[in-house]
Amino acid sequence: MSYFNEAHYPDPTAGEAMRNIEKRENAYLPLVYICSAYRSNPPVNVRRAREYCRFAVRRGCIPLAPHLLFPQFLSEEKDRALAMRMNFVLLRKCRELWAFGTEITEGMQCEIEKARALRLPVRCFSTKCEEVVWE
Repeated sequence: MSYFNEAHYPDPTAGEAMRNIEKRENAYLPLVYICSAYRSNPPVNVRRAREYCRFAVRRGCIPLAPHLLFPQFLSEEKDRALAMRMNFVLLRKCRELWAFGTEITEGMQCEIEKARALRLPVRCFSTKCEEVVWE
């Protein structure tokens, strides 16, 4: 769409409409770190993590769930320390950490502690994506 009319004069109405469309399409979306169990039952936990990511998208956020990506090329047993280190680098890029589930695993606890040390808000959700208060 052009910002000019057929006579090549500026068309402020069309120009304003285009700017509004561009603002909506390029609107800021916060990056949130998805923290949930992985190691105890990978098939089930991967399925849950995908649902948690869909939940974040429906809330207008960009989900970042390293435990969906890193196991594709890193070994849980051999590369755990490296994966956690990379998780912490990615966590620094996020606006919040969202923790999901009924149990806090060792890895999740490390991520939550790191988020708190970085003064990032930590929000907690049940496995059904209902916000809860953890003690």
